[in-house]
Amino acid sequence: MKLEIQLDRDNGVPLTDQIVTGVTAWIRSRAAHPGSKLPSIRQFAADFGVSRFPVIEAYDRLVSLGYVDSRHGSGFYISDRQPAGTHCQGTSDPRRAEDESGHLLQQFNHPGETLKLGSGFIPESWRDMDSIAQAIRHVSRTDPASMVEYATPLGNPTLREHLQSRIAQLGIQADPSQILITNGASQALDLLMRYMLKAGDTIFVEDPGYYNLYGLLKLHGVRLIGIPRTRNGPDLDVVQAQLKLHRPKLLFINTVFHNPTGTTVAPQVAFRLLQLAREHGFSIIEDDIYADFQTDLTDRLATLDQLEHVIYVGGLSKTLSSSLRIGCVVASHAIIKDLVDIKMLTSIGGSRFAEAVAVSLLERGAYRKYLERLRRRMRDALGSTIQTLEDAGWEIFEKPVGGKFVWARVPHVADAERLVACGAPLGVTVVPGNYFRPNMEATPWIRIHVAFGNEPRAQAFFHAAAALPADA
Repeated sequence: MKLEIQLDRDNGVPLTDQIVTGVTAWIRSRAAHPGSKLPSIRQFAADFGVSRFPVIEAYDRLVSLGYVDSRHGSGFYISDRQPAGTHCQGTSDPRRAEDESGHLLQQFNHPGETLKLGSGFIPESWRDMDSIAQAIRHVSRTDPASMVEYATPLGNPTLREHLQSRIAQLGIQADPSQILITNGASQALDLLMRYMLKAGDTIFVEDPGYYNLYGLLKLHGVRLIGIPRTRNGPDLDVVQAQLKLHRPKLLFINTVFHNPTGTTVAPQVAFRLLQLAREHGFSIIEDDIYADFQTDLTDRLATLDQLEHVIYVGGLSKTLSSSLRIGCVVASHAIIKDLVDIKMLTSIGGSRFAEAVAVSLLERGAYRKYLERLRRRMRDALGSTIQTLEDAGWEIFEKPVGGKFVWARVPHVADAERLVACGAPLGVTVVPGNYFRPNMEATPWIRIHVAFGNEPRAQAFFHAAAALPADA
């Protein structure tokens, strides 16, 4: 069996990393069947003219990632049980939810030297590390108990007051007792699912949308109906057609700087969605985790509805720190009361220390100053990335006005898996667009994080992908 990968000793990426990303992309392209034997370490080294040491390390990594099985005395074989994302077809079977979480793990598993062009994370060098460290020292001195004790069930009262002030700027009227602090937006969504859904329920989700949400929903055994995301928001014609066939319990929507398309819901679409929610009796969970990237504020669904049919989810983890994990749910008093009970049963309480550090950053003005710098930097990166993509011949789904993501494709390439394979030998990791679809249907689109769009390897990838031969 011939391994179809390319190694480049001159691109600055360690050979071990190139082998791992190349073999991974080759396996995911379905060029070989599960159970197929890989070349021996000695044969691989001879075929590609490299020493055995990077091959040994690469094979070890592939085994730990689950792509390859090591059989003592026999060799290395493509695993029968591939990590999620290796196949194009998904499933609504909740027993597969654990498998489907694999594409979330891909953000962490790629070798450190790989350019993670499809990542969801802000680069460490863009974060305000000095202010975070200063806040940690301040809290350690002034509130040492926070390092060992749980937070209160609702969360730090001062932090909730700050969050109340921030959502008030969006026109959402809520008092601090209507705000529940969570361990990131992921816990917020999980608590809401536990509270509002049961196995067999039908819910509407965006297509494309947030892949970790799909995994959580399938874990709860619910039925997902994908609603196409247009440039203005969910496709209202499809929503209305599906409402004739189904009675959804919930609609999940990411309104501002949508992941992965970067689009924002237009006012007329927001108004109509609320009308349909009232007419058909379903609730809307509004994920606004990217709110702080926005400079010119726009109305949210929760602004128009004032928490009657909408539950609002937000937080600071996408901007401030992924490690501090500050999320929140804003809802009616009755819903928050029940969510607190579920939170206490499932996690007892949040991190008093993380919440105190967030308060320190907010009160001392460090977060505000950091956001101003981050928005400018992201806006500049967004404009230059879009220009680079268009110059290379890519198509942009819609030019975002802010945020982190661009949804793009090469017009003559039908399956984004080809783009994954193209990036691997260049030391570039991209996420195929099928990861962002409810049932992982094939698609030509990929998500690009603009913070990495001007890196030399990214630009090389854009031009190499555009030069791929057209699909037959």
